[in-house]
Amino acid sequence: MDAVEAAFAAHPRAGFLPAGARSRAAYDGPLRIAAGQTNSQPRTVDDMLRLLDVHPGQRVLDVGAGSGWTTALLAHLVGPTGEVVGVELEPELVAFGRTNLDATDQPWASITQADAGVLGVPGRAPYDRILVSAEPAELPDELVDQLGDDGVLVIPVAGTMLRVTHPGRVVTEHGRYRFVPLR
Repeated sequence: MDAVEAAFAAHPRAGFLPAGARSRAAYDGPLRIAAGQTNSQPRTVDDMLRLLDVHPGQRVLDVGAGSGWTTALLAHLVGPTGEVVGVELEPELVAFGRTNLDATDQPWASITQADAGVLGVPGRAPYDRILVSAEPAELPDELVDQLGDDGVLVIPVAGTMLRVTHPGRVVTEHGRYRFVPLR
């Protein structure tokens, strides 16, 4: 079992879904959680985590933390020597995600309320890795600027999954995906 598989095994999707959706946790598609948002398709989350290539001890920013599932998976991957900063715009989901994340007993990870009009958490940058679970129309410079040296950003832009490395802003494309809009 590799690190991503181990993270999925340690933090099953069902624990990050509303009670009424837990019976559908095995469904390989997005599931509605609240505030018009979704819990991403497991295969998509797996693809994104593999593209992100997270290692123990890294600092990771999780944009669009939602239910807290990706934050928990990332926390598992970085381990107690790392840090995961999850941000979510919807207050209802901040509370839901925090509750779910707290249940995983990974105090090196947190979910905070995103500031309207601010992408990421620039005041806590740089990050080794940034995962974005919402889709902008264009690659946001504000997030690329929050990457540290040898940093990696994985983000769906206009329907295409991008992997951006820093320095040099090298962008590679990795298939077509659909996400809720990044706001």
